[in-house]
Amino acid sequence: MRDEGARKKMQLLDFYKAIEHTSADMLQAAMHSNWEAVAECEKACAVLIGELRAQAAQQELSPAQRKEKTRIMQRILQNDAQIRVLAEPWLATLEHLGTAAAGTTLH
Repeated sequence: MRDEGARKKMQLLDFYKAIEHTSADMLQAAMHSNWEAVAECEKACAVLIGELRAQAAQQELSPAQRKEKTRIMQRILQNDAQIRVLAEPWLATLEHLGTAAAGTTLH
């Protein structure tokens, strides 16, 4: 990820692009069942989203940039939907393990 100084120089659309790139990395990790990498990408996205919100209060997008933002957001949503489909079996396994552990008495 970029250093703090570079992030401050980023334009608003750059944050959307960085989130799109990170969501693509997250999808790749999910496709390989690398859930640790998915979690790390999710953390990186959270940081970028926080920075995006701060920059959105200071910058406006042009009509062309808004169109590009819409394309980026659609891609992020597509990636998210695919990640959710891949994660469902993994989440069901975790839920099953949690339910099984809840029924176990520890001495």
